[in-house]
Amino acid sequence: MAVAIITGASRGFGRALATALAERGWDLVLDGRSAEPLHEVAAALKGHGGTVTAVPGDVTDGGHRVALIAAAWELGGIDLLVNNAGVLGAEPLVPLGEHSLDDFRRALDVNVVAPLGLLQEALPLLRTAPAGAVINMSSDAAVEAYRTWGGYGATKAALDQLSAVLAVEEPELRVWAVDPGGMRTDMLAAAEPDEDLSEVPRPEDVVPAFLRLLDQRPVSGRYAAPSLLETR
Repeated sequence: MAVAIITGASRGFGRALATALAERGWDLVLDGRSAEPLHEVAAALKGHGGTVTAVPGDVTDGGHRVALIAAAWELGGIDLLVNNAGVLGAEPLVPLGEHSLDDFRRALDVNVVAPLGLLQEALPLLRTAPAGAVINMSSDAAVEAYRTWGGYGATKAALDQLSAVLAVEEPELRVWAVDPGGMRTDMLAAAEPDEDLSEVPRPEDVVPAFLRLLDQRPVSGRYAAPSLLETR
């Protein structure tokens, strides 16, 4: 049975992807900062054939990252690591000239340092997997200059570069940095609270693009979910 670690799995896209993989029979290790919502997700996903383990904690905590890897090891290893957990840095978003440096450091820690730390812990098991893969959640803010999105976008640009270098250093793995496009999530609502999100796709609408990656295993690189969905 394939095993995936998904960070930020208590809500939004992380929960939607966990649901889709559980329905395919994957064994899952789920991370989230809030214990109660995470355990609710795990309970809802049990019964699909695979094992679902909830490991509440903060991805910036090295001990928590070790616990995630240990939980996956108990399930047999790691076939897929999804670095989905992230923070905006400022809620609502503000121009760079007004961005708190402490908040920016927090965003760097959650969005860049923690994924690298988890990758370092996971690599020994990923290397032994028959089809090891990493998905790092990117954003169009990593490559486009949107007003007020500079702090968050900078962290995602850094994660994109980590993904690209990892793909060169670990050619036997698939390493995908994926821009999911706009999604109707609590994070987007917090970023731009005055925006009407009723026409924005739900996370469940975007998940099929990620399943396509897992099914077809294209070369490592940066992908945009809308483009993947258009080629179905």
